[in-house]
Amino acid sequence: MNCMKPTTSSAPRRPPSERLRHRPTNESEAVIRLDALSFRYGEFLAVDHLDFEIRHGEIFALLGTNGAGKTTTLELIEGFRAPSSGTVQVLGLDPQRHRQALAARTGTMLQEAGLINELTAAETLRMWAGLSSRTDRVEAVLELIGLDDRQEVAVERLSGGERRRLDFGLAIWGRPQLIILDEPSTGLDPESRQRLWATVRSLREAGSTIVLTTHYLNEAQALADRVAIMHQGRIQVLGTMSELLARHPARIAATLPAASGVALPALQGQVDLAPTSEGLRLTVETKSLQADLAALLRWATDHHVVLADLSAANASLEEIFLRVGTS
Repeated sequence: MNCMKPTTSSAPRRPPSERLRHRPTNESEAVIRLDALSFRYGEFLAVDHLDFEIRHGEIFALLGTNGAGKTTTLELIEGFRAPSSGTVQVLGLDPQRHRQALAARTGTMLQEAGLINELTAAETLRMWAGLSSRTDRVEAVLELIGLDDRQEVAVERLSGGERRRLDFGLAIWGRPQLIILDEPSTGLDPESRQRLWATVRSLREAGSTIVLTTHYLNEAQALADRVAIMHQGRIQVLGTMSELLARHPARIAATLPAASGVALPALQGQVDLAPTSEGLRLTVETKSLQADLAALLRWATDHHVVLADLSAANASLEEIFLRVGTS
């Protein structure tokens, strides 16, 4: 076992953009390819003929409702399960037959990691350096994950969020070609979550491909180049964020005076008016946000109507997710 020597605290520190160096990749081959991939638990079809690819250098968010088959799909990709039918390839290899070869090129952050309580944060990384064929600097990784001031603290004395950051450090050790992050920001405070997001983006820019699962839909919307949403074992939605949002209507909302007595302008979207204690609540679902908003504002100006609580926004990933779960 070839263990890495610990670095000293006097070593010069470099910004993350310098530490996350570029690594060439084979752009002609998908990092992950699923072809008619299925998996059964007895008679229950948990994964139902999945066909999609994950490309080099992208952040791919795999989302799913409870029981959708997302976790089983990840286990098939990681080689923990064998397909009932179909195939899965990771970096051109079979994840079951070539687990050792893929381990050298893949970093995985599970929902629950088996950290050793008695080891310090730095000792945990040094131990990992001896187990991994990838090389890195302990101090550099500690700084990257925001634990450089906690490196001599035992794991059992770290907070839940700090242990999660240490899990992340193990996954990204040596900047692997493929990084699988399963609920990476669970337990993190907002500042730590933003730092993790920045690091994930830097890893992507340096050439790593990242597969992300999360229950924080704003996290997927902020990070992912492409999103897949699973439901009942199948991919129901797949595309870039701009493609997905463009398929769903935007929403304009405002409260109108109850007795304005003026007819609304003709709008391209679907209009709904509902009485409230403060007046009439106007909601417009539209594929023509700019045109309908402009028409509504002109109408309000021309007729001296105050649009209280006015808001206009494109569809969100949360709306898309909820529609999949209720379809």
